[in-house]
Amino acid sequence: METLSFLAYAFDGLLCVSLLLIAWMSLASQNLFKAIVLFVTFGLLMALAWVRLNAPDVAMAEVAIGAGLTGALLLASLARLREISIVEIGTSNFKTNIHHTSYNVRWPLFIFLVILAMGLGYAIFSLPEHAVGLQKVVEEKLQRSGVSNPVTGVLLNFRAYDTFLEMIVLLVALLGIWALEDSIPHTKTILSSPVLDALTGLLVPLLILVAAYLLWVGAHAPGGAFQAGSVLGAAGVLLLLSGWQLQKIFSSFTLRFILVAGSALFLAVAALSMLITGRLLEYPPAQASSLIFMLESVATVSIGVTLITLFLSAFWEKEDEK
Repeated sequence: METLSFLAYAFDGLLCVSLLLIAWMSLASQNLFKAIVLFVTFGLLMALAWVRLNAPDVAMAEVAIGAGLTGALLLASLARLREISIVEIGTSNFKTNIHHTSYNVRWPLFIFLVILAMGLGYAIFSLPEHAVGLQKVVEEKLQRSGVSNPVTGVLLNFRAYDTFLEMIVLLVALLGIWALEDSIPHTKTILSSPVLDALTGLLVPLLILVAAYLLWVGAHAPGGAFQAGSVLGAAGVLLLLSGWQLQKIFSSFTLRFILVAGSALFLAVAALSMLITGRLLEYPPAQASSLIFMLESVATVSIGVTLITLFLSAFWEKEDEK
């Protein structure tokens, strides 16, 4: 037992050092592609750290969104940035501007991060040794939430407005990109490879099944709307990379409807709960389970389509550019 404890401490220490080292290398790298690869690596190790902290829900979200889709979005943005630098600015001037800008903000950013780290360190070391958390309160009220998984109970019942606001943030981010481009994106073929086509044919159905499982199991085990939606989004990104084309009939009203469906349903349930219970997003215990499953089902599709559309926006082309 002592040997296992020593190995666990050694592994955790090595993991902490690796996270700090990779984070610093990603921030300090002058090569943007290398920085993105290091960022993805950091996300995977961070997911491992969440597993060590007994938080598998957060680990799954970190792998799917923090490392997977965010990494894909950064690579797409880098490809777009290089096109702009070649066409509009010129590669040499663009590199000079990047170096000049990063040099000017590096020291103020470093000072800010040191102050932030000192503040976080002070807050952590000021915590009482035996703090009373909310775990006991959540366990006592869990039967009224309509689910047996405490994470889902907190995110979809006790603090459902947190999940609602997170969906609004995703939607606002997409609207911000569309506002900059002033157009709905259209797909185009990005990669063409028999290996990628074969992987897409095998992985996409499997990812859809995994998303459905995560949605279903979220009521009583790690999973839920964000995890299922991110896996669904990964399946969509894989389809886009293989050259799948979005039919125009789904690229206007239908796409907009799916994107806002999750947030709109949250608003409708919030208004209904205000009428019935007098409180925002407080469900009647008898209907809590059904309402949470309905919210998670619609939110899964909205989150998945939003993530796919965010990725698609990095490769969009206007009608007049075709």
